[in-house]
Amino acid sequence: MPATDIQPEVIQPVSAQALAGCLRLQQVDGVGLLTAHRLLRRFGSYAALFAADYAALLECVRPAQANALLAAPAAAAQNALLEATLRWQEQPGHALLAYGAPGYPPLLAHLPAPPLLLYVQGRRELLTRTALAMVGSRNASQQGRLTAQRMAQALSEAGLTIVSGLALGIDGAAHTGGLAGPGSTVACIATGANRIYPAAHGALARRIAAEGCIVSEFGLGTPPLRDNFPRRNRLISGLAAGVLVVEAAAKSGSLITARLAVHQGKELYAMPGSVHATLAKGCHQLIRRDGAKLVESADDILVDLGLLQQAGAGYTQPDDSFVDPLLQALGQQSATADMLAAQLGQPVADLQGQLLALELAGLIERLAGGQFQRVWHE
Repeated sequence: MPATDIQPEVIQPVSAQALAGCLRLQQVDGVGLLTAHRLLRRFGSYAALFAADYAALLECVRPAQANALLAAPAAAAQNALLEATLRWQEQPGHALLAYGAPGYPPLLAHLPAPPLLLYVQGRRELLTRTALAMVGSRNASQQGRLTAQRMAQALSEAGLTIVSGLALGIDGAAHTGGLAGPGSTVACIATGANRIYPAAHGALARRIAAEGCIVSEFGLGTPPLRDNFPRRNRLISGLAAGVLVVEAAAKSGSLITARLAVHQGKELYAMPGSVHATLAKGCHQLIRRDGAKLVESADDILVDLGLLQQAGAGYTQPDDSFVDPLLQALGQQSATADMLAAQLGQPVADLQGQLLALELAGLIERLAGGQFQRVWHE
C-alpha cells in the first residue's frame, strides 16, 4: 500500500468576508455545529444568514438562538481575530480549509457535524491518504512507547499515514514512528493552530509542521481546554481507516476515540498486554466487549485493511441504555459534563463517551464553555 505522490489540489484562500462570517457564527452563544450547519443549509451563505430577520431565523432555531444571531459581535475583538487569522493564512505552509470548499478532507466532510473551518499546517495531501489512527495512554510505559514507535514506523514504511493527537506517551511515539517512513504523520490538536500543547512536544510539533501535517478546528489562540479534547478525538478517528489503541487504562481517554471509531464505522484494533498490567486493561476491554481486533504486528493491520469493504462488520451493538436518562437530565437547559455527572451520579470520564455518542447521533450539540444542549427537531 505505497504512499502516493499526488500533489494537493490548488485551493483559493478563504476570503475575508467568508472568514468573518464563519468566525462570527462560531462565537454565537447557544449555537453549536449541528445548528450552524442547519442554518447554512437554510440560508446558503454566512452573508445571507446574518442578513436574515428574526422571523426567518425562527424557522430554524429557537428564540434565544435567533436573538443571539442578531446581536452584533464585539467589533474590536472580532476584527482583531479576523486580521490575525488572515495573516496566519498567508504564511507559507498554512491553509484554511472551509467546509464545502475544494481541499476539505472528504472523510471529515462525512462526519455528522464537520468543522466549519480547518487550520492546516504542512502537507495537506496527507489528509486524503489512507491513514491509521494510533492512540493510547499519556503515561505509557517505556515498552509501550517503543512498541508504538516501531509499529507506526512499520505502517508508515508500508504507506499508511499515522494520525494521532500530539499528546505525551503513545501519541508522541506514534508521530515519531510515522515521520520515519514515507507515510508520514498527521497531528490533530485541541488548541489553536498557533499554540503548541503540551510544551514538551514543541520540537516534535515543529517537525510535524515541516514534514507532516498539523490540523485544528479551533480558532487562533484557543487554549488547551478540557472539553476540546473529545472534539479533537473525532477528527483523529475521522481521518483514518481504523484506530489502533496501544496501552490504555480502563478509564483512558483513548477509549473515547475507540468508541468514535465504532460509531463512524471504522476498523478498531487493540494491542493486548499482561493481564496484570493496568495499562492493558483498556485494550483488553476493547477486545472483549467492543469487537476490537487483536493486533500483534503491523502485518495484522496491513492484511486486515485489504478488507475495508467489511468495515463495521462483527462489532457488538453499543449499549444505548444511557440515552433517555441523559436527554431527560438535559431537558430544556444547557449543562456542563460536570453538572450532568453530579445529577446522574456517574463519573465524568464515563459521561464524556455518552455525550459524544449523542452528539454523533445528532441528539445534542456541544456549545462554547463546555456546555451541552439538546437538539430539538421540528
